[in-house]
Amino acid sequence: MQVAGIHHVSAITANADKNHDFFTRILGMRLVKKSVNQDNPSSYHLFYADAVGTPGTDMTYFDIPMAGRTYPGVTSISNTGFRIPSQQAMGYWLERFREFGVPHGEPTQRFGRDTVEFQDFEGSRLMLVVDNGEGIPFGKPWTKASVPEAFAIRGIGPVRLTVRKAERTANVLTEVLGFSKAGAYAPIVEGQPEIIVYTTGEGGPGGEIHLEERSDLPPERPGRGSVHHVAFRVKTDEEYHRWNERLRARGFQTSGEVDRHYFKAIYFREPNGILFELSTDGPGFATDENADELGEGLALPPFLEPRRKEIEDSLRPLKMNL
Repeated sequence: MQVAGIHHVSAITANADKNHDFFTRILGMRLVKKSVNQDNPSSYHLFYADAVGTPGTDMTYFDIPMAGRTYPGVTSISNTGFRIPSQQAMGYWLERFREFGVPHGEPTQRFGRDTVEFQDFEGSRLMLVVDNGEGIPFGKPWTKASVPEAFAIRGIGPVRLTVRKAERTANVLTEVLGFSKAGAYAPIVEGQPEIIVYTTGEGGPGGEIHLEERSDLPPERPGRGSVHHVAFRVKTDEEYHRWNERLRARGFQTSGEVDRHYFKAIYFREPNGILFELSTDGPGFATDENADELGEGLALPPFLEPRRKEIEDSLRPLKMNL
């Protein structure tokens, strides 16, 4: 059995309004679902993706207004990549970052690809990656934003994990989830081990985990801008049921099968403590909204629909500045 690539990455914001502004106005992504944290429906859960919410294009944020700052360290999902289609697109984005005052580094080659790291207003650790359509296909670019279609973000990946003991996480990636080792590149900090690249599915950035071992960092103290979990793609319901059985047979304590309405999920922690999720590709975000109206209203899964008025009353209005 093998997961098919990155499904989504979920992080934390302390300011949903500014978060929405950054990802839609500055990054040009589409808000494909405005919903709530299903485990705590008094707060928003926002989903940003391509034009239709294709699996593998989705960055989500839980709104936790009281979240403190993040103290980076090990046991963390320390960087999320965003796929762009060309070197020309990289030039466009560097100029756009300068225009909007987005903190960013210098263009750097990582695993043979042009990349640049950047941050949002809360310090989310992000990266643009030029992949020229390599591996897992691009999503469908959102054309109703201010970013030209030729330069638009087309998906997410790779995702970097930072851990104390890389071998333990590597064994889960290869022996349980079906990744294979694809290579390595120089460490970010001199004196630390090389960063190992693991790939799955059709490959390319959308199917990669970059595993970083660090002996010089304390455990991360998560807060605003930190990543809560990374989800991997499961293409069919049949595979999904088999995954829960496989994980439990391997000794993992899982959440069991959880229906999130837009996809089905299974959660478990790998040995270094990072939360992994397996998520089905379907049924998708158009389940309860028309494709041309995604993200415009508050979407609730069926089990929360009877509480709509209570939930709406508890949520402050979200400023939709496009």
